[in-house]
Amino acid sequence: MFTKLRNKFLILNMAMTSTVMIIAFAAIYIVSYNNVNSEIAKRLNPQAGIQTVIEGTEMFDDAENNKSKALNRRFSPDDSYSFIIQVDGNGEILEIDSPFNLNEETYKKAADIAWSNKKSSSAITLEGKQWRYAIAQMKKQVIQGNGQSYTVAENKYQIIFLDITTYKRTLFQLLTTLLSVGLIMLFAIFIISLYFANRVIKPISEAWERQKQFVADASHELKTPISIINANYDVLLANQEETIKSQLKWLNYIKIGTDRMTKLINDLLSLAQMEDLSFAMQKVPFNISSVVNEVILSMEAVMAEKDIELIRSIEPDIIVKSDPERVKQVITILFDNAVKYTDKKGQIDISLTKSKRHVTFSIKNSGKGIAKQDLPKIFDRFYRVDPSRTHEAGSYGLGLSIAKTIIDRLGGEIYAASVENEYTTFTFTLEL
Repeated sequence: MFTKLRNKFLILNMAMTSTVMIIAFAAIYIVSYNNVNSEIAKRLNPQAGIQTVIEGTEMFDDAENNKSKALNRRFSPDDSYSFIIQVDGNGEILEIDSPFNLNEETYKKAADIAWSNKKSSSAITLEGKQWRYAIAQMKKQVIQGNGQSYTVAENKYQIIFLDITTYKRTLFQLLTTLLSVGLIMLFAIFIISLYFANRVIKPISEAWERQKQFVADASHELKTPISIINANYDVLLANQEETIKSQLKWLNYIKIGTDRMTKLINDLLSLAQMEDLSFAMQKVPFNISSVVNEVILSMEAVMAEKDIELIRSIEPDIIVKSDPERVKQVITILFDNAVKYTDKKGQIDISLTKSKRHVTFSIKNSGKGIAKQDLPKIFDRFYRVDPSRTHEAGSYGLGLSIAKTIIDRLGGEIYAASVENEYTTFTFTLEL
């Protein structure tokens, strides 16, 4: 189930990322492509040569008076990427203006191709290079004696050829770069997404497993008192003629079972309530020193039964802004836990100190301690370090889980430290 959820997350993330990258890279390429085409169009803009003639002066038609001039080439230093061919109305070459040392056949081929495809501006290939061309009719400006002028179209045409090999190569390199970068980025994003997807799914999976374990443990714990009640009920039914007084033993067993079930249900309800984020925790100023002393007084009888020595170090009149009932519940849980797991004639140390920003409560008890491998699990629901003493101590492994949930909701921290066969210490801190 969680693998499918992770895969769906990956597919969604990769689809969104790929779409954004394709749009971004396509935009980059299209803008570059349009810029290149604009630059080509600008350089191919047919600026037809316009001859200026003053009316009354004699002009000579080079095409008619000097036919050999059509084969002469004038090298222009203005643009090393283009050349110009002038042709007559039949497409015959009149003049070549070129910085390239190409043979006459190449120029003739270029002129023939361009003249036969006047309306096309597609690229052609000459001498291993790609060229784009534009054709424009040449014009002559005539200035009259009165200063007025007019333009006369000549039967000559100008064909501009531009070397676009570099432009094409640049666009191809850009496309190759975008594809390569895109593939590398997609691979990197996939690895990163997989890593974070696993990290996101892990706590959900762990929470699901804890929930399943919680249901199983709760069912198991409820099963025991229910079995006690059912067994003793059957005994009572089998001895219906007996008096209630003679059946008190079985009734007491039923009472023990119902009490255990009531405690377990109350603990479960308390834990569920604490984990409900919609449940408001009140925060009011109260004297936490007095709360600690009240809990100590309530536990004196139990400590006296086990002959436990209590050493206290409580700073007086510490005021903290929090939930007094919940804080008292946490202190009671920790105190009760310490008494249960302290051997006879053992020792419990309680301290309550204040710093600039925090108040720290700590309770340390001598005894068996907690194994190092068990410390990370002691706040888990139904987890018990010593299962053999569970029912004897009346514990279901929910107390520490409730304490941690309360402290977390109050914005504090709770942690434990222990050395096997020596001591165990529980500490929590709250903001003042």
